[in-house]
Formats: sequence, structure tokens, C-alpha cells
Amino acid sequence: MSQTGALEVADLWKGYSSTEVLRSVDLDVAPGSLSAVLGLSGCGKTTLLRVIAGFERAQRGRVALSGQVLDDGRNYIAPERRGIGYVPQEGALFPHLDVRANVGFGLSRAERRGATVGELLEMVGLSALARRMPHELSGGEQQRAALARALARRPALLLLDEPFSSLDATLRGAVREEVSALLRRQGTTTVLVTHDQEEALSLADSVAVLRDGTIIQQGSPADIYGAPTDARLAGFLGEANLMEAVLENGQARTSLGTLELRGGASRAPSSVQGIVVVRPEQLRVRAGTDGGEGLRGRVEQCRYYGHDALLSIHPEDSPLASPLLARVHGEEALAVGTDVVVTATGTVSAVDGGASR
Repeated sequence: MSQTGALEVADLWKGYSSTEVLRSVDLDVAPGSLSAVLGLSGCGKTTLLRVIAGFERAQRGRVALSGQVLDDGRNYIAPERRGIGYVPQEGALFPHLDVRANVGFGLSRAERRGATVGELLEMVGLSALARRMPHELSGGEQQRAALARALARRPALLLLDEPFSSLDATLRGAVREEVSALLRRQGTTTVLVTHDQEEALSLADSVAVLRDGTIIQQGSPADIYGAPTDARLAGFLGEANLMEAVLENGQARTSLGTLELRGGASRAPSSVQGIVVVRPEQLRVRAGTDGGEGLRGRVEQCRYYGHDALLSIHPEDSPLASPLLARVHGEEALAVGTDVVVTATGTVSAVDGGASR
């Protein structure tokens, strides 16, 4: 028996005319969790939310919330009866209503007159702005007002469609942390769709990666980042070094040395050729040309960010076709032209081949 707020999407298909948008999508969202659907523009993220909300009907497959079927291609429950809150990209506040009226719009007259709206405004930190019109609010204040309106009817599920994309970088970080903390206090099951990898990895309990209308991997942020299914996904989630390796007995022999495979993969005693992902933060770089273990190279670029730096290192006498990327502490940044020796730490994951970018 499903728990209240548990979302189940199984083998979901949706298209328009002859164009397929969603193809056999499977998604599971645990009750009370914040799950992110991550993907590039045009991959079908918003269409997926609209089918879950009931604004679009599924062609095939099943959508269920708290064990109740919402849409399975035959049975269909209208959006207003689903108990789902929806916050679109721009918040979509009614321009002719003040903040208080916007938040209370979907409530009964008795609820609007009671304490509910005031409690919601206090919850999102907008009590002092209750009589302001939407155009008098900042972008972050508008998003919080839209969130309060969505929460007013105590939805079993909240859908957020790129809610922070229109905010500038500084405000975006602050607002999304506020919203995340609020949703966790409320225990509201939430699905956030975004194209921002940092946003998905830092906020969500679970991340589902949507590519070309299909979810190719779902798991915890650590699993998605540390063990991507293929090289393309590895590059999409952040900087990645893709290295040829010999896989044998749970280890990967690379030009950086022998590294443990994540989860003890490839335990077979016979060796096979493969590709492993080594993240820049796994690399250790030391200046000089000493005779110790490691790959020798030369720094050809240093991108300095203060707290850290990203070094691009051209390997010498190595089959690597691309420079190595190494992330080091800011005080360990090295000048272009410095001879270095590079080693690696931690575990690595074998992936399907292909371009990472």
C-alpha cells in the first residue's frame, strides 16, 4: 500500500502529432522527499510535470499518487481533484491582486478570512508585504508568494517548474535554500525540474536525469555524480576525465595508476578494456619531475576562482587525447608552464563510451 504523497510514474508516453516527447518514463518519488528531474531544455521536463499535474493526458502508461491512479490512458482525474500544487517558472501571480489575495485565491471564503493566509505569509517571510502588488515585489519575493499560494491547499504533491531560473545568480542561491528548508519543514513531497546540475545535486534527495524524453538514471545525488551510466552523462553532471583502463578483479589500471572500481564492479578475473570517469577533485598534483609514481605533464591553463582553481594539464608521453582537468585548493594553484606529476585517489566508475560533451 502506497504512502501518502508517494508518486509513481510507470512506462509513461506522451507526444504531440507525430513528435514523441516522453518515451517510457519511469519515476518514483518517496513521500516527503524533494526529487529533481534534471535535463537540457527540450528534453520533456515541463511536459512530464504537466502530465503529472493533469494539464496534459498520458497516451500510455500510469501516473499514481498515494496509491490512487490519476491517469493510465483510460482512467483520468481532473487537475483540480488531484491534490497537486504547481509553481510555474515565472510564479504567475495575478497582477491585479495583492500578495494576500494571491495566496488565498484557491481557498474558500471562510479560509481566506481565517488565520490560514496569515500563517502562510509568515511561513514564507512575507507578512510585512501582504498588501503589496506583484510588481512591487522582487523576483525572490514573487517566487515565495507563488510557493505560499501553491501550499495553501495543503497539496499531497508540489511540482516546481524551473522556479529559480529567472533570478540572478546571487539571489537564486539564497531563494532556493530558503524554499528547500521550508519544504522540508512542511514535509511536502516535491518534484523540481531544472536544467541546473548544481541545483539538482545540492537540493534533491533523489535525481532523475531526463534525456531525449527518457529517464536514463535515477538515484541519490552522490550515486548519479559518482557512478553515471555513460560518458555523456558524466560530462553533463560536471567536469570529468574519461580515461582508458584495464578492468580486472574490481580494479582499474590507468595511466594515473591502479584505482578501485566503485562498488567492486568487474570482479571477473579476466581483464577487459573499458573507460572510467575520474573527477577533477580526485586528482593530486605536485610540481616538479620527481621519479615517483604518477603521470607527468605540464600546466597549460589555470582558472583561478579564489577558493579553488581548475588546472588543465597536458600529459607527456601518454595516450590521453585531451588535457587532464584537476581541481586544487586556491592556494595550490600553479602557473602555466609548470611541470607536474599527477596521481589520483578514491574510487572510479566504468561507463559506456562516447563523447562526454
